[in-house]
Amino acid sequence: MNAHVDNVRAFLDERGLDAMLIKSKTMKKYLGTLTGSGCNVLITRERGYLIMDGRYVNEAAEREHDLEFRVHEQGASYMDELRAALADEGCRTLGIESACVLVPEYRRLEELGFELVLLGDECARMRIVKDEAEIAAVQRAVDLADDIYAKVVDRLHVGMTEHEIGALVQYYAFAAGAEAMSFDTIVATGPRAAMPHGRPTGRTVGAHEPILIDFGVQLDGYQSDMTRTCFIGEPTEQMREIYQVVLAAQLAGIEAIRAGVVARDVDAAARKVITDAGYGEYFTHGLGHGIGLGGDLPLLRASGDIVLAENMIMSCEPGVYVPEVGGVRIEDDVVVRNGVGVPMNATPKDLLVLDVR
Repeated sequence: MNAHVDNVRAFLDERGLDAMLIKSKTMKKYLGTLTGSGCNVLITRERGYLIMDGRYVNEAAEREHDLEFRVHEQGASYMDELRAALADEGCRTLGIESACVLVPEYRRLEELGFELVLLGDECARMRIVKDEAEIAAVQRAVDLADDIYAKVVDRLHVGMTEHEIGALVQYYAFAAGAEAMSFDTIVATGPRAAMPHGRPTGRTVGAHEPILIDFGVQLDGYQSDMTRTCFIGEPTEQMREIYQVVLAAQLAGIEAIRAGVVARDVDAAARKVITDAGYGEYFTHGLGHGIGLGGDLPLLRASGDIVLAENMIMSCEPGVYVPEVGGVRIEDDVVVRNGVGVPMNATPKDLLVLDVR
């Protein structure tokens, strides 16, 4: 049985639930099963089921070795099979992922006659501490991102568009075997680098401007997320100063990532560096977020209340964004090992100034 199924069962014991219905792609990836929208997973105290229609049977026969199959006709509701499985197991309470069930479906679930328990971030908390296989998978995704960035930087030149840069990132990612991008790639140059989530446009890169690239890749279901900011030709004195402030904040954040530390205190450590330098109003987002299958915890922000622990993975990505001037963000993925935060990225973080070309 997939080891993560045991984590779900431990959660059932902890919450006093008889079963859990899993509909999210993230949790299905966590359990190593099919992620199609027509696949629903039911985990009980003793058994596990993959409830699906006939479209998935052949693939499931090849890939799934832990869950029992319950098949319904395409176009028919999975509810009858769900009800029968719960009845066979003598279940009375059923946990469901609240973010994955619309009101009409919830009402149909109510009609099955079981006590429903809505689950919020409990699933993300279940996944927050990574095992060795997960850490290795994230590291492979991080290594690939490092390699992609090196290739992209080698191709940067004055006059290319943000769209071209974004296309290079994706080309090198998929050419190297990435399953998907972790999110829509961010490329923001010049004054647009002051947009933390600026998507690529047709803007052309000029000399001496910041080039902010934020992207991640997915391998074996696990993701990476990195950001670097470089320049073609010497930056202005203000942008050079901003870069050094952000770098100091990023290093302070990594130093603060330790087992036993509350997430908000890590955010505060990095934010203090930026505030003390006079740029506090221009750091407009949380310091970081969990890394893994997507939608992971912890969240490093002012309200973050999770206590960090061994084998948690998170991003550390402070930034300063000055309107009409530009911005800088530097991001590594960081894993807690032997009680301290260890960056997983190998890409250098010293100010990179490329020759004008």
